[in-house]
Amino acid sequence: MKIEIQKKDLLGLLSRTQNIVEKRNTMPILINVLLEASAKDNLLKAYATDLEVSLTDAVPVQIKEAGKVAVSAKNLFELTKELLDGPIQLIKKENNWLEIKQGKFQSKIIGVAAEEYPVFPTYSSENFSKMNAAELKYMIDKTIYSVSNDETRYHLNGVYFEKNDKENITMVATDGHRLSLIKKQFKNLSLAEKVGVIIPKKGLFEIKKLIESSVEEVSVAVEGSQFILKSGTCVLMIRLIEGKYPNYHQFIPQKFTHNIVVKRDSILSSLKKVSLLANQKSKAILMSFTNNKLEITSNNPELGDAKDELDINYSGPDLKIGFNARYVEDVLKNIEQDEVEFELNDQLSPGVLKAHKKSDYINVVMPMRI
Repeated sequence: MKIEIQKKDLLGLLSRTQNIVEKRNTMPILINVLLEASAKDNLLKAYATDLEVSLTDAVPVQIKEAGKVAVSAKNLFELTKELLDGPIQLIKKENNWLEIKQGKFQSKIIGVAAEEYPVFPTYSSENFSKMNAAELKYMIDKTIYSVSNDETRYHLNGVYFEKNDKENITMVATDGHRLSLIKKQFKNLSLAEKVGVIIPKKGLFEIKKLIESSVEEVSVAVEGSQFILKSGTCVLMIRLIEGKYPNYHQFIPQKFTHNIVVKRDSILSSLKKVSLLANQKSKAILMSFTNNKLEITSNNPELGDAKDELDINYSGPDLKIGFNARYVEDVLKNIEQDEVEFELNDQLSPGVLKAHKKSDYINVVMPMRI
């Protein structure tokens, strides 16, 4: 392999692989990116995988000699960052060493034979749906913080992606203590009539990273155990989490005795202050709703206590309920509207938080005994 490539093209190509390559060294070969120069289309293709998330992309290059080699993704990326703008030469040497040349600079990186690289996943589906990239990212942002990190509950380690009917997509995440759900309409979806799959957290972060760079539209498909997303020349293949996602509908209360509207900025500011003196592990705070007042308190024998009071429009019976402040803050940070609704029943029942007079994005938070 002997090619000439512009620095910006090589840097862009390698940057997309950095979070995907395996860093835990469970399989040393996976710290590498596989580079393949194809004379047929004058492209340099890069392949990166950790066996859960796989990415392939390509950039135009001048090919003097076709070939392929696997090299450390991090080392080549860091080295490329330090080179000057302009063309760079990559030359495969004996024993799979990769030589990097630019002007008077010359370096060699130890490589691995391409044949040793794992078999890369493929797909045959042509049934891709177009989705607005900004709206897909919006849905991920509104749910990913509720994904469980408990590896013993593997089926909760991702977001449930569900096509409900002809044009509606629902995304749901829960860790057993809270649940986030958002529903959006996407026109002309050509996904299978009904799709319900669990996309792992790492895959969602890679989707976000890929579509943050001013991409307007992406193409998605589900094939077998893979979720596939295409953006330009880049293809992301994510191995879906196997298992049945719980019936999330049964976790969402339908009737409430208290419906309380509060100013988002006021309660968020109050929570941030009061939770500083809450138990650092449980982040427990107590909300006390009385006539036109909301009192938020925390108590930690090792640190002290805190109390704040907000004026609200409330005339119902007194209600005290405990929450993990971080869970409530996560919701409030993801609501753009000025007013939020707390839909509550009693101190032992889960509460629902959402933007005032909106029902496309809801969050369920379990109460805490305080």
